[in-house]
Amino acid sequence: MRSGYFYLFIVGFLAAQSVLSQSKPISSIKGELENLQGVNSVVTLKCDTFFLEKYLVKIDQPVDHRKKSGPSFSQRVYIGFKGRNKPTVFVTEGYGGAYAAWPKYLNELCPILDANLVFVEHRYFGESIPDTGNWKYHTIEQSANDHHRINQLMKQIFSGKFVSTGISKGGQTTMYYKYYFPEDVDVWIPYVAPLNFSIADNRVNPFINNIDGEDCRKKIVAFQKLALYRQDRLMADFNKLAKTEGYHYNTIGGNEAGFEYIVLEYPFAFWQWGFIPCKDIPTNSDHDSTVLRHLLEVSPLDYFTDEGMRDMWPFFYQALTQIGYYDYDTTGLGNQLDYVTDLTFSPFAPPGTNLKFKKKYMKNVDEFLRTKGDNMICLYGEYDPWSSTAFVPEAGKTNALKVVKKRGSHTTQINNLPEHQRNQVLDSLELWLNVKTNR
Repeated sequence: MRSGYFYLFIVGFLAAQSVLSQSKPISSIKGELENLQGVNSVVTLKCDTFFLEKYLVKIDQPVDHRKKSGPSFSQRVYIGFKGRNKPTVFVTEGYGGAYAAWPKYLNELCPILDANLVFVEHRYFGESIPDTGNWKYHTIEQSANDHHRINQLMKQIFSGKFVSTGISKGGQTTMYYKYYFPEDVDVWIPYVAPLNFSIADNRVNPFINNIDGEDCRKKIVAFQKLALYRQDRLMADFNKLAKTEGYHYNTIGGNEAGFEYIVLEYPFAFWQWGFIPCKDIPTNSDHDSTVLRHLLEVSPLDYFTDEGMRDMWPFFYQALTQIGYYDYDTTGLGNQLDYVTDLTFSPFAPPGTNLKFKKKYMKNVDEFLRTKGDNMICLYGEYDPWSSTAFVPEAGKTNALKVVKKRGSHTTQINNLPEHQRNQVLDSLELWLNVKTNR
């Protein structure tokens, strides 16, 4: 009996050791990261149970990739290590990337593919800002070269398949990356990513004016008119909120103009996020406080502030030069706008810049992807206004998928798709990557 228990003890002990050994990395990749050319620091980060190790890596990048010996800047890259031979999810963030340092941060493709993570903060955002005072190197070509260089470095460590992905502006960045370096990765998955052809793409407002039922759209316009009609009554509380938050609207002409911009933004924001039912839109019978609270819940207080605008200068620079945006439709609002003088986002350009939009860049990307955009999965929400300028694959030219979630918003992801669409995406991933997905 004692020998039997001893045998069971040994078997159990060895099994436990096996599980423990599987839960730890065979060897750390920190030294390999530190030895990559251009890496100037590697900091170990806390991570949840999915990754074995996680790092913040800072990589020297040329400000101008055409002049490798010119000025450089440090770009933040977050690495989640799962295994050298496993797939790698390569995230092209379109903005700052500090949130990726959170121990529980996990791109949804990582558990689907049991994959490593390479998460790249976009140049000119967060802490990845060239110290040149010059905006002209903030282009889609320069950022694509950033990603290409990081991709080539990471392939010295990770030997599995690569998937490039990003959400919204990050999804746009994924498409630009594919345009410039189509052989860098195996699959490309831009989420809710538009391709805009001007600083005020004329497809956006007609799309918004045809979403869902007419009753809801009428309620939205009626609410805008109500907010503008009560503007004088609402301004005292509006000003108090702005002061409490330390917000200013000087760049666009003062608090009254800020209020009107917020009202104009309301329909786009309402449909983009889709978290408030049409039945909850206030009407004329509701109290002033209810009207203001609802307005700012949908169209936030900070977006048009001097403070918010300053953080968004890198975005608006790109929007007004290469990647485009939208403008505002005042149909049905009559003469209720007294302070807004420009219905585009031109006033939000960085100070001292004289910007000219060049539509050839998005047209070139669109033409390339329509005919050569293989192994792409483009996800959109049916009611998201950014679906108005969605990329549309050309039938018979590529194997690209465009998947539109019914009644979906800007929060559309693989994991919240209906089962048949989710399976369509996962089937394609398995075919193109030759891996088994976690369903």
